[in-house]
Amino acid sequence: MQSGNDASDDSGSAFDRFRDALRILYHGSSPAALRFQMAVILIDLAIIAFFIASPVLRDRPSFLWVDYSVAALLAGDIVMRGLASSDVLRWLRQSTVLVDIFILVTLLMPNTLANLGFLRILRLWSLSRSGMLWRPLRHAGYATWRDAAHAVVNLLTFLFVVTGFVYTFFFREGSGIAGYVDALYFTVATVTTTGFGDIVLPGVWGKLTAIATMIIGISLFVRLAQAIFRPNKVFFPCPVCALQRHDPDAVHCKACGTLLKIPDPGD
Repeated sequence: MQSGNDASDDSGSAFDRFRDALRILYHGSSPAALRFQMAVILIDLAIIAFFIASPVLRDRPSFLWVDYSVAALLAGDIVMRGLASSDVLRWLRQSTVLVDIFILVTLLMPNTLANLGFLRILRLWSLSRSGMLWRPLRHAGYATWRDAAHAVVNLLTFLFVVTGFVYTFFFREGSGIAGYVDALYFTVATVTTTGFGDIVLPGVWGKLTAIATMIIGISLFVRLAQAIFRPNKVFFPCPVCALQRHDPDAVHCKACGTLLKIPDPGD
């Protein structure tokens, strides 16, 4: 009877050790963890490139094989990130996780949810929100560029989501790569309010799409400009009021006056 309990304890401890190892790999800062995180980022970027190209690849014979292979990779990543979490239920309620699960469903049902495939580009947004994308940037000494890089990621995500939407609902029929380029051209011209007028979307829904694209797009451009041109700040949460950003040479928190001990770069 005792041996059975010992075997159960061993299996439990082995599973706990496996979770601890995943936690270190996904959230640690050791050289091995950083190499693992960089490999995950590169795989994710390759998957995102596939998502961008998938509207024009959907009719290829090999598309479903690639689609299901990407689904297997994404499912494995979701499971391992869940195991690396200390509170799985709380982790499952995060918006980035819900987005990834939705993307996985579209991969597993590529024909049924074909018209929602353009939303897979949101994987780029969830990757940027996870923090893993910025950890190598911080360790390389470029933490001050995080805001600008984050704004670029948000803008790119919006551009490709809108491009996929426009292509799916306005340009898709028999247009192939040329139609996708037209959708991208329309999106960029609309977001920048260039207004060439050589490509327009027909009907009321086309006009509403253009209006929404202009309003959201110009807001993201303003956010990018602010991130690039405003004075750099450092991420250092105040222990009292939890204000996240401070001037690099700040001695006191500007919100509550608490004495800060911001480390110098490289410390």
